[in-house]
Amino acid sequence: MIESPETLLFERDGAVLRVRLHRPEAKNGINLVMRDELEQTFRDVDDDPGIRCLIVTGEGRTFCSGGDLTPSGGKSAIDRPPSQMDYRRAVRPFQELFKTYWEMETPVVSAVNGTTAGAGWMLALLADLVVASRGARWTHVFSRRGMVPHAGDPFFLPKVVPFHKLNEAMMLSETITSETLDQWGCVNRLVAEEELDTAADELAARIAAGPTRSLGISKQLYRRSLTSDMPTMFYEEADATALVTQTTDRYEGVASLMEGRPAEFTGN
Repeated sequence: MIESPETLLFERDGAVLRVRLHRPEAKNGINLVMRDELEQTFRDVDDDPGIRCLIVTGEGRTFCSGGDLTPSGGKSAIDRPPSQMDYRRAVRPFQELFKTYWEMETPVVSAVNGTTAGAGWMLALLADLVVASRGARWTHVFSRRGMVPHAGDPFFLPKVVPFHKLNEAMMLSETITSETLDQWGCVNRLVAEEELDTAADELAARIAAGPTRSLGISKQLYRRSLTSDMPTMFYEEADATALVTQTTDRYEGVASLMEGRPAEFTGN
């Protein structure tokens, strides 16, 4: 795990790791430093069998205000003449960040507090379970700035947000609330702001106590099915089944059934 990160706060509780975005001066906007630290954290989490669930949230009253390309002490990239900024290259590191996030095996819970804008939608909605505080405000901000959705947004969001609702959010760029996202089917738990961390903790603890190897492989199968054909998925399903059958948790699951007791999973 990253030692002394600049833009993130880590809180470990047993098998659950909570990562808090921490750039209060930029409303938790993702600059290049945070991008690098988030991607490395996602990779480190997947490499650590002791972490069986990840919680992603924001510090303070903002979840994430989106991407931040403003150099420290310099002009915003937006203020430069178009010829001085090649956005085809600028978006690639952010595309890679969300690709890594999407492909993680470790189960992820997002705890969405306060404002969520731009690329913050993906950090919130690409999690496996979404806990959101009532009244939290979401803005799909790209069209307000005359921009095309980017950082992987056009690939990922149509897979998790109803098509016509996503078009509405993109075209009108109106600020909506977590209640609206809940009505769209994008939120698993809608809670009062003061209950957000507790609700996320409870979900993460339940997941971390489960057969997290099979849970992780199962979530990957579901995600791959969104871009694969049936024969490919049948092969992947068979391979995954053979792999998970050899795990300790699979044996424990069968043994606990036969012995009439609750299973005690270890994530192995």
